[in-house]
Amino acid sequence: MNHDLTGIIPPIVTPFTADGEVDEQAFRGVVRFMVRKKVHGICVGGSSGEGHTYSPEEFKRLMEIACEEVNGAIPVIAGIIVNSTRDAIARAKSIAHLPMAGLQVTPVHYVFKPDEDSTYKHFKALSESTKFPVIIYNVVPWNYLSPALLVRIMRDMPGVIGVKQSAGDLKLMADLLINLPAGKKVYSAVDALLYPSFALGCHGTIAANPAAVPGVCLNLWNAVQAGDHKKAKEIHEALLRFWNTIAFDNLPANIKFSLSLQGCETGVPRMPMPATSEQQAVAIRRELDRVLRYDI
Repeated sequence: MNHDLTGIIPPIVTPFTADGEVDEQAFRGVVRFMVRKKVHGICVGGSSGEGHTYSPEEFKRLMEIACEEVNGAIPVIAGIIVNSTRDAIARAKSIAHLPMAGLQVTPVHYVFKPDEDSTYKHFKALSESTKFPVIIYNVVPWNYLSPALLVRIMRDMPGVIGVKQSAGDLKLMADLLINLPAGKKVYSAVDALLYPSFALGCHGTIAANPAAVPGVCLNLWNAVQAGDHKKAKEIHEALLRFWNTIAFDNLPANIKFSLSLQGCETGVPRMPMPATSEQQAVAIRRELDRVLRYDI
C-alpha cells in the first residue's frame, strides 16, 4: 500500500495494565483517537510507545491491531528498537504480512558503539532484507549519526527513505536538509522547535508532542504550510510551554496523562517507569488547557 509519509505522524502510546500487560482494547482506543484527529499517519512502538519494552510477540500483535484499526485510512509505521541487526531483521520479517508503510529503526543503543562502517552495514542488511521502507531514528546520544553518515546511507540505499532527527540541535538538522539526496525525507523530533523545523523544510514530524496533542501539531503544520507565520508562532509558544511540562525521564507517562485528560484511555506506563507525579500533573493540566485552544 503506497502512502505519502509526510506531515503529522504521532508515535502513539501503548496502554499497559497495572500488572504490565498490553491493554489491547485501550490501544485500539488510542489508534481511533488519532484517526479522529485526522493525523497523517501513526508510528507504533516508538520511544513514546515504550517500544523498547515490547516482546517480539507484542510487537507483532500491536502492529496487527493498528493496521486493523486504521483499515488503510492512514499509514502505519513500525518502530523497531533492538540491539542487533539479526533482531531488527527478525522483527521486520514478523510483520511482512501486514500493509505497513515503513519501519522506524534506531541504531543499536547498548553501551558498545559500532563504527560508521558497521552502522552502514547494519542499515544495508536490514533494508535489503525487507520490502518496507526504512526511516533511521537518529536518537541514541552515544551513537548519534552525523549528517554525513546519514547522507551516505540514504544516497547508497534505495530502501532507506529518510531520517527522524531527534535531540535539540537544529543546526545538525539544517545541515542534513541542505545535503539531502533527492527523494529522501527528514522528520523532526526536536519537540521544542517543531515550528522552525517545519519552516526549514522538514517533511513532517514523528515526535512526542504530536503523540500528546495531535490536533495542535496538525494546526501548526497547516499554518506553516499556508505561510501563516503569525499563527504558527503563537501555536509554537503555547506548544513549547506545554512541552516543558512533559519533557522528563518519564515522558511516555506524561504523554499518557495528557491524553487521559482529553478523554483517551491510556493505561499506565510499564515498570519501572514512574507515573506522572502530582507536581508534574499540576503543570501539565495548566499548560494543556492553554495549548488546546489551538486544537483542531
